[in-house]
Amino acid sequence: MTKVLLIDDDKKHSELLQAFFKRHGINLSCAGDANEGFRKLRREDPDLLLLDVMLPGRDGFEICREVRKTSNIPIIMLTARGDVIDRVSGLELGADDYVGKPFEPRELVARVQATLRRVEQSGSEVGLLNFRGLQIDTDARAVRVDGEPVDLTSMEYELLLILARRPGKKLSRDDILSELRGIDAAILTRSVDIMVSRLRQKIGDSAKPARFIQTIWGRGYSFIGQPVDA
Repeated sequence: MTKVLLIDDDKKHSELLQAFFKRHGINLSCAGDANEGFRKLRREDPDLLLLDVMLPGRDGFEICREVRKTSNIPIIMLTARGDVIDRVSGLELGADDYVGKPFEPRELVARVQATLRRVEQSGSEVGLLNFRGLQIDTDARAVRVDGEPVDLTSMEYELLLILARRPGKKLSRDDILSELRGIDAAILTRSVDIMVSRLRQKIGDSAKPARFIQTIWGRGYSFIGQPVDA
């Protein structure tokens, strides 16, 4: 059974979600604060993390930042805040999606299922994308730059695949959005640039001229890595 961990201090709401998720074949474990959440994260090894932004003590952004230091588990942020900057902040820290409160439980289940399905599908595609200085093993979901492993979040990995599978093609932000996930396009249009920047830093592509990802000013991005035989 799929295992999901929810960190949210609203105990009553968490219990309602727990019952609803169970009807959809998902085991939802709940924690009321950061300390309990980290204990359950280590002990239970969930498939996905649901993370409320407004928490006592360490908030959701701080927890997301801490989790991303050691784990690439898919993260969906839950936020009652309507500001674009708050939602972008979660994505910038490495979250995979967000759901605004209040939400329908069925919507949250659908987001969880969609996120896990994308992770499973991208991990099940057997093959090797081999470029000069960059190797993407789609079977193992592993990325190496100059022979060294690179840890990417699931969204960063998917973004890299979208670009690397179309070498030389100019992809607009809308093209990238259409293949990523069902987040509010108005939010993600801005965050595409943030995600590309984070990806570039991790794969050592921040210097100029670029090795792998070229910015097409006013249009989007193009993957310029040089293919080599595997």
